[in-house]
Amino acid sequence: MTKIAIIDYGLGNLRSVIRGLEKAGAQAIITSDAAEIAAADGLVLPGVGAFSEGMEQLGPLRATVTGSAHSVPLLGICLGMQMLMEMSEEHGLHPGLGLIPGLVRKFPRVPGYKVPHMGWNSLTIENRDHPLFSGFGTEDYVYFVHSFYADTTPEYTLTSTQYICPFASAVTKGTTCGVQFHPEKSGAVGLRLLENFIGMC
Repeated sequence: MTKIAIIDYGLGNLRSVIRGLEKAGAQAIITSDAAEIAAADGLVLPGVGAFSEGMEQLGPLRATVTGSAHSVPLLGICLGMQMLMEMSEEHGLHPGLGLIPGLVRKFPRVPGYKVPHMGWNSLTIENRDHPLFSGFGTEDYVYFVHSFYADTTPEYTLTSTQYICPFASAVTKGTTCGVQFHPEKSGAVGLRLLENFIGMC
C-alpha cells in the first residue's frame, strides 16, 4: 500500500486530509519527523492561514520537503500550494519553497465580488496529459477558501479558475503539484484527484 506522509507543521486540516487519503486507498500518516517524511512514497503539504506564518512554522522541515520533492511526488493543498511558489505578497514580500515558479498575489477588490473566494467553482483543465487530472470532465466543481492566488505561466498551470480574474487553481513542476482548492472537501471530484495523486506515487 502506498505510504503518504502528511506534513504536520502546526497549520492545516490534517484530520480531514488523512481521512480523504485513506478513503482514496493510501496508508497515510501525520508527521513532523524528517525521517518519516524522507521514507514516504509521497508527501502532502496542507495548510490554512497566512503565508509567512506557514513558512515560519515549517522551519527546519523546509530542507526535508524540498529535498524529498526531487525524489517523490508532493501535493500542496491551499496554503500548502502557495508555499510551493517562489514568493508571496501577503503582508509584505516573503520567500516560499521555490519548487514552482510564480508569485502569490491578493485578489483585487472589485465591486460585487467578496474576498475570500469561498465556495464551489469550476476547473478548466489546461494540461489534459497530466496524471493528476486523469478522468476529469470539462468543468468539474471543487471547493475553495482563499484570498490569495498563484500567478504563474501556462507552462506550470494544470487548471485555471475564474474569480475576479483568471488564476492557476492547480500548478505543477516535475513531480511536485499544488491545488488551491480543498480536495478533501470536494466530494467525488476531490476523491478522484487524491486517487490520481496516490497513483503517481
